[in-house]
Amino acid sequence: MSQLLQELAVLVHREGAVGVVTLNRPEKRNALDLNMRAAIAEAVTTLDNDAAIKAIVITGGDKVFAAGADLNLLVDKGAQQVADIDLGRYWAPVANCGKPVIAAVSGFALGAGCELALMCDFIVADACARFGQPELAVGIMPGAGGTQRLVRSVGKQVASLLLLTGEPLTGERAFQLGLVAELADEGQTLARALELAMKAARMPPKAVVATRRVLRQGADLPLDAALSLENREFLLLFDTADKTEGMRAFLDKRKPEFKGT
Repeated sequence: MSQLLQELAVLVHREGAVGVVTLNRPEKRNALDLNMRAAIAEAVTTLDNDAAIKAIVITGGDKVFAAGADLNLLVDKGAQQVADIDLGRYWAPVANCGKPVIAAVSGFALGAGCELALMCDFIVADACARFGQPELAVGIMPGAGGTQRLVRSVGKQVASLLLLTGEPLTGERAFQLGLVAELADEGQTLARALELAMKAARMPPKAVVATRRVLRQGADLPLDAALSLENREFLLLFDTADKTEGMRAFLDKRKPEFKGT
């Protein structure tokens, strides 16, 4: 691992075919400075390039996910200076990861922390989780998907409420609105996220890639175009060995052995 990870801005470990990235700046409530952002990017890239890893979980621990950007990074900078930092490059490995990425959220996921969770394929949280985009309170607005991913997840009314007032959503309310995929028992968020990640890791890789591609690309297409995209990917999977193995295993009443071909 690089010096960034040796400094333990994040912790990385493997649970079978699942890689776990834990944000590790608890004294700052996992506030996202450049060091931590770079460490997250490297950790996710490393796991994405590891053939033995089939899914990734990102967590901050039981008390906090990430309380937002470290404002020390931004307070004295102008527009061109922030543009030169190019914050988006740190998030690209998460947003464009080739494998399923699951956020396990307990405690605060605010600002850039909420945006990080929204970049994942889905979120597992507990009732103590708090999701919010309070950037307006410090004179800016979200800049890494906090408006666009949020409005696509919870709709204009709720997104506007969060953005314009800074009011956070509880984990339970986020689950009711569909921002959170599953509400785990308190203290069990990571365990449940790992359980679901392991299920995803056992799925046929080509079908996983195709499904994630259709979900991401189709959401912004007209329905007819999205259905055409879905049908194309559906047909292409019939030329894979894993399709035959999956169907044959189902008919034979045994567990499939997918090989990614």
